[in-house]
Amino acid sequence: MSDATPADRFLDAAIGLLQRVREEEADAVAAAGALLADTVADGGRLFAFGAGHSSLAAQDVVYRAGGLALMNLLAVPGVVGVDVMPATLGSALERVDGLASAVLDSSPIRSGDALVIVSLSGRNALPVEMAMSARARGVQVIGVTSVAYASRTRSRHASGGYLKDHCDIVLDSKIAVGDAELTLDTVPAPFAPASTVVTAALLQAVMATTAATLADRGIEPPLLRSGNVDGGHEWNARVMEEYGDRIFYRR
Repeated sequence: MSDATPADRFLDAAIGLLQRVREEEADAVAAAGALLADTVADGGRLFAFGAGHSSLAAQDVVYRAGGLALMNLLAVPGVVGVDVMPATLGSALERVDGLASAVLDSSPIRSGDALVIVSLSGRNALPVEMAMSARARGVQVIGVTSVAYASRTRSRHASGGYLKDHCDIVLDSKIAVGDAELTLDTVPAPFAPASTVVTAALLQAVMATTAATLADRGIEPPLLRSGNVDGGHEWNARVMEEYGDRIFYRR
C-alpha cells in the first residue's frame, strides 16, 4: 500500500520471508530437528558456528532460557561477532584458507557430534572449509544459508563450492543476494537487512523440533530455564550436572 511506512514495509518483508520458510523449509526443519535429537540420544555433542552477523543466530541458540543446554558455540577468534577491531578484519578472516581446519583441530568436536554452520552467502572459505573438514571428521553438518548466492555470486573457496554443497541438511533462509529488503528513491543503496530475523527463527524452529522429538522418544530434553524465574538456577544446575561432559561453555 502506498501509505506504508518503511517500518511497515520491512516488517511485511520479514513476515513474508518467514512465511516462505515455514512453507518451503518444513521438511528440512523436521530433518534437522531429528538429526540433532539423534545426536543427543546417541551421546553426541552439539555445536553452532557463524561468522560476523551470521554468528548472531548461532549465539542465539547457545546458553539461553528455553534452549538446549547441549548447544555449544564453536568460536573462531576474530570472527564471532563484530567486536574485533577493526571490524573489517573479521570479514578478511572469513576468506583465509586453513583457518577452519586449525580451529577444528583445537576444538573438542569429534566424530558423532553435530555442527550447525550459519553463513548467509555460504561462499567464503571459512564456512565451506568448516563444513568439509567437519564431515571428514565424522561430524554431521546442518548448513543455514541463502541458496540464491550460489547462482548469483562466485565462490571464494578453492574448490569452487559453497556451504550448501557440503552439508547433510541445508536450511535455505530465502534471503535475497545483498540482504536488503527496502529501496527508496531518496536513498542511494538498498537497506533494511532481514537475515538475522529469519535465520534466528529458522534455528529456533529446529530447536523446538529437537526438543519435541526427544520427548516423543521418552527422553527428557536437556533444556535450560530462565535464571530470572524462581527455581531456574536449581533446574539449570541439575541439567548441567547431568550433561556436564557435553557442555563446554562453562570452562
